[in-house]
Amino acid sequence: MSNGIKRIVILGGGTAGWLAANHLASTLVGSGITITLVESKEIGTIGVGEGTVPMIRETLKRFGIRETDMFRHCNATFKQSIKFVDWLHNPEQKPGHYYHHPFEYRALPYGAMANQWLASDRNKSFVDTLTAQGAVCDAGLAPKLMTQAEYAGHFDYAFHFDARKFAELMRDNAVERFGVIHRYGKVVDARTHLNGDIESVILEQGEALEADLFIDCSGFACRLLGDVYRVPFVDKSSQLFVDTALAFQVPYTDSAQPVASSTIATAQPAGWIWDIGLQERRGIGHVYSSQYMGDEEAERILRAYAGKGSEGLEPRKIPMKIGYRQEFWRNNCVAIGLSQGFVEPLEATAILVTDTACRMLAEMVPAVDTEMPVAARRFNRVMVEAWERVIDFIQLHYRLSQRDDTAFWQDNRNNPIVSDTLQERLALWQHRTPCEFDFDSRLEVFNLASYCYVLYGMEFETQLHGRQAWGGADKPFLRHCTDVSQYTEGMLQLLKPNRALIDKVRQYGLHQI
Repeated sequence: MSNGIKRIVILGGGTAGWLAANHLASTLVGSGITITLVESKEIGTIGVGEGTVPMIRETLKRFGIRETDMFRHCNATFKQSIKFVDWLHNPEQKPGHYYHHPFEYRALPYGAMANQWLASDRNKSFVDTLTAQGAVCDAGLAPKLMTQAEYAGHFDYAFHFDARKFAELMRDNAVERFGVIHRYGKVVDARTHLNGDIESVILEQGEALEADLFIDCSGFACRLLGDVYRVPFVDKSSQLFVDTALAFQVPYTDSAQPVASSTIATAQPAGWIWDIGLQERRGIGHVYSSQYMGDEEAERILRAYAGKGSEGLEPRKIPMKIGYRQEFWRNNCVAIGLSQGFVEPLEATAILVTDTACRMLAEMVPAVDTEMPVAARRFNRVMVEAWERVIDFIQLHYRLSQRDDTAFWQDNRNNPIVSDTLQERLALWQHRTPCEFDFDSRLEVFNLASYCYVLYGMEFETQLHGRQAWGGADKPFLRHCTDVSQYTEGMLQLLKPNRALIDKVRQYGLHQI
């Protein structure tokens, strides 16, 4: 006999828990399903998820959260790209070399454009040929004007924000707008039915919270999917070597100090350093492999990068298990966020995968419990593919590097452990530029544009063998180059510095949609 899904319990707050709460509540509004989120006051957020990708704007609009409130309450700033510094060449050979992975994903024929660019004299980088956004980022400009409505702009963009304050904003929205029940309490145990489904989670005081569906957002602890169901962890450290981060928050020395428009990712001898500019501080962290570097050396490099601003600050050490759970949905329990898995914070993968999983889960919540196994199989199949392709994309950055100055970079370049999919794609792209049919699923979170930006930002050589895009006619490409050059000049004159616009938004607010 079928039973309807009437109660959902989310274990854990933070970014993952409150994303799940808002997605579920906004999708299931009017269904009669009650959603309760329980979190412990003792457990804080990991705090490395301070960067997002453009999909977050659509998510926030769906939740009814104002963009103005992001700047007023979350210490948010504009993010328009990831700037990769020293990833391609040995620093002593070409110090400070960089390229952008911008967020401009307009409906361009990226493969054909790459073909034309490769056949041209390449007097501009691939990014600067296709879009003005790289130049806008280099100038530290915002992607929009005060006269444009919330979440609209001249360029596609995302946000940097304080992860703790972001979770608080989403918490208030879920509770006040959607009626999510918020409880504080430490979960110490779980009870299961005879069929293996979780019946309830037990709080420290002995209270039992019963539900028909449980969402595990307990982070690396993975209290339900890991502790109750013992779902194995698929270790991917043989493909991605970094396993540790040291991070601290560095205040600005001047309240008027410029705010970068990009996440800056600067390669180091055994990893890389992230640099995220918020309104009042920079989040700076060194991601590295403990196989190739000790903690003391990693901290020395981090402090040298941060400069005098790091004096007196003690970095937080964050161990990282790279990989994902073999299943994400078992019985009536679904893992979301760090409970699902983790890949180093390059390209803001954590929030991106979490947001994607929450969207899908909200649409797939079954009406009755007998549909649970079918929904679980579908969810697991799609999410495994999503995680595998994310790992491919991150590994691509290391594999394309020409650095050979340390064992870390040599071993990454020559790593024999790589997925069949990435091997096949790189083999194809040696002789033709990528096309949309190289990407099998629309749920693959990094698409044709992202791959082209990274491939040709890192000087991947595609041998054209005389092929020319657009039927051999290069006039559209040349016209596009001219248009981008003119548009770049106009945007550099029109747009305001990141901090200047943020200050105005905080004071006056943006036009509501």
